[in-house]
Amino acid sequence: MNVLIINGSPRINGNTSVAVNELVRTFEAESIETEICQIGGKDIRGCIACGKCSKLGCCVFNDEVNELAAKFEKADGLVLASPVYYASANATLIACLDRLFYSSHFDKTMKVGASVVIARRGGCSATFDELNKYFTICGMPVASSTYWNSVHGRIQGEAEFDTEGLCTMRNLAHNMSFLIKSIALGKEKYGMPEIEYDKPTHFVRDDLK
Repeated sequence: MNVLIINGSPRINGNTSVAVNELVRTFEAESIETEICQIGGKDIRGCIACGKCSKLGCCVFNDEVNELAAKFEKADGLVLASPVYYASANATLIACLDRLFYSSHFDKTMKVGASVVIARRGGCSATFDELNKYFTICGMPVASSTYWNSVHGRIQGEAEFDTEGLCTMRNLAHNMSFLIKSIALGKEKYGMPEIEYDKPTHFVRDDLK
């Protein structure tokens, strides 16, 4: 069992890494393998809605996004970690996630998701909600903790002193591990849930013309 962790910070060994490393230690204790991909400093462009991925099965821009898609497909869980910039996630991370989730067509149902946010002071809740939306549109259960998944720190390494935040990270990793293991057992006994698909509506009705 394994978890892919996408670190949206451009700073190597910054406060986002403090939170991520706390998760990794707990996942290891739970016998869950992890892989960290730090993309905050990468040159990743946003989606241009070209629709080519519907034919190619991957994004037309062949960069880190397609590499992440292959890793995401094999993973049992996904953690999105981001510093808070202006009450929002790092723009590079958002550009990456828009393309990653839209262009990858493998079934994400029952892969467990979790978002982690780091800030000096404010904007954590808004960023937390922003990242969780990627999970809830594609049938991914969202792992929770004993508080919203946030850690605070300003200067490099300051997050190490947020003892409550690091406790939240450990509890998150324990809960996420439990969900991943439980879902694996559930698949063996009950199979996957039945999914119903309906014709998309676009809030434009020709019959009103």
